[in-house]
Amino acid sequence: MVDWLGDTEGKPAPEPLSRVQALVNTLDLESGSDRLARADDAEPWLRSQGLLPPGDAVTPGELSDVREVREALRALLVHNAGGPAPPSQELHPLSRVADAATARVRLSADGAVEVAADADSLPGRLLSLLLIVSEAQRAGTWAKLKACGNEKCRWAFYDRSRNHGGTWCDMATCGNKLKNREFRARRRG
Repeated sequence: MVDWLGDTEGKPAPEPLSRVQALVNTLDLESGSDRLARADDAEPWLRSQGLLPPGDAVTPGELSDVREVREALRALLVHNAGGPAPPSQELHPLSRVADAATARVRLSADGAVEVAADADSLPGRLLSLLLIVSEAQRAGTWAKLKACGNEKCRWAFYDRSRNHGGTWCDMATCGNKLKNREFRARRRG
């Protein structure tokens, strides 16, 4: 089994928001390593995240859909970090999921109201991630899940800083790179 960079998060989001973070971090932009590039790498991970039922195989089209959802979520995290709001075209994969799947409201034995995806299809399972985003937005935790300010990185991290002003996934790597780049640009200018 291959070890992936996203298997150990340095700044993990709380459950269940960590599932969204895990999806975004299936692609390491700096190395180009993509856990969702090939079905044999993707299927065990998709099963472990509840996005693929045991024994099912993912089709190339479904894998492409998951990658598109990942990048739409990344665009939202760039916005959470102070970047521009993503254009509607970038969010189209999320709209497709919302239009293709349905949710159902259930009442648990203790009286708690639960909203859950109503289908066991891939769109239904991806809808469960959108429901996590919706709940995190209500709880105030969504804005703390961000994409690294380094455009060559864009790793998803959970900002636990006191003022929620975190910009980088890791100060020692991306933070230093960007600060050094800015310093050199100021010296040249």
